[in-house]
Amino acid sequence: MENNLGKILIVDDNEDVLFAAKMLLKKHSPTVFLEKNPKRIPFLVGQEKFDIILLDMNFSEDISSGNEGFYWLKEILKIDPKAVVIMITAFGNVEMAVRALKEGATDFVLKPWQNEKLIATLSAAAKLKQSYQEVESLKQRNSALTELNQQPFTLITGQSHRMNHLFAMIDKVADTDADILLLGENGTGKEVIARTIHQKSLRANKVFTTVDMGAVTETLFESELFGHKKGAFTDAREDRIGRFEIANGGTLFLDEIGNLSLSLQAKLLTVLQRREIIRVGTNKPIPIDVRLICATNMPLYKMVQEQKFRQDLLYRINTVELHLPALRERAEDIPALVMHFLEVYSQKYKRTLKTISPEALKKLQRYNWPGNIRELQHVIERATIISTNNRLQAEDFYFLEEPVSTQIKEEMDTLNLDDVEKETVRKAMQKFNGNISKVAKELGLSRASLYRRLEKYEL
Repeated sequence: MENNLGKILIVDDNEDVLFAAKMLLKKHSPTVFLEKNPKRIPFLVGQEKFDIILLDMNFSEDISSGNEGFYWLKEILKIDPKAVVIMITAFGNVEMAVRALKEGATDFVLKPWQNEKLIATLSAAAKLKQSYQEVESLKQRNSALTELNQQPFTLITGQSHRMNHLFAMIDKVADTDADILLLGENGTGKEVIARTIHQKSLRANKVFTTVDMGAVTETLFESELFGHKKGAFTDAREDRIGRFEIANGGTLFLDEIGNLSLSLQAKLLTVLQRREIIRVGTNKPIPIDVRLICATNMPLYKMVQEQKFRQDLLYRINTVELHLPALRERAEDIPALVMHFLEVYSQKYKRTLKTISPEALKKLQRYNWPGNIRELQHVIERATIISTNNRLQAEDFYFLEEPVSTQIKEEMDTLNLDDVEKETVRKAMQKFNGNISKVAKELGLSRASLYRRLEKYEL
């Protein structure tokens, strides 16, 4: 396979060796750097990120002891402790090879090398480098998640009775290992709640990983959750660990669990009962220790009655059940959420920190929010972008559907939004005898926005 070795640096004072190595490796690496002078190593390693470094052990000052190579190996590792360095020499022995490995080299190659053996050695080293990068990436992601979760209830902040009750329940269950089922509409913040529970748990320093069960296909379910062995199926080109193994010792969040088919529910239940998984393509059970948090917006109890969800699986995942309220059920929390999102998007789009008028806030509190917090977040982001003032006004949310009274709906035989809006404005004008200020206040509009509608509907 071509170009699978990454970026390579070769340091050797023999030009013939450098030329031969480049001719061999240029088919397997997108970039091969050659360097005769080892004194340039600190500069090169400091400027570039190399996947593999081939380092000669003996330069002109010292012919066979290897001390120069060991010196430069230490210098490389000072700059990049995760560097993958392969030592090369024409004067090697077992003792020198052992010393090289002890001092941090990845492997040891003798000159003249066999081409196939050198490629195999470099391929193994490239995989090692990739694993270093994956581990580092995982550490960084979890560090970022830890930092995020240390912020108190960022997207689910609120002082309403229902939210205070939810916070109290989280505090009670977080430091246990009880499996938790989160129920609530889309956009109510179920993943944020799951992350918060993890951060408050005894597993906070371990991995938190998520799986969107609605996006996992039947064919890839076992591979995604349990892992697979190389060659287990057509596209299994290498060993892969599943999400249960990744989360081992930590928390696994299974979102949209209500979307699983009955056959996949059975496989998941087996793993939860046995507390072990078996990678696809193997017969070896692997013990797992995870704290499970599941979430759904679907009516699981009704689905059990309709035999669309296994009752034994429901019992297994809902040791504790937490219900997340819809945003319309806690309208008093909207002002705090609005100010949070205003701060976030004012910074993101480099706007002067915006505020919001009482009329606009009233309009947001009257709205039904079918998309809950996620919809509110989008609405504030959009208004922050399109508004030309530092203070958001009601008309900045013109794209929100105006509330229509039940009486008007019943009196009209049309559901056309323009017709409904026209009738709403007409009745408000009648109610207040054409007083523009009172009509605008009743409808949650600015005077300018009301005038536009009057002109549009020729009222």
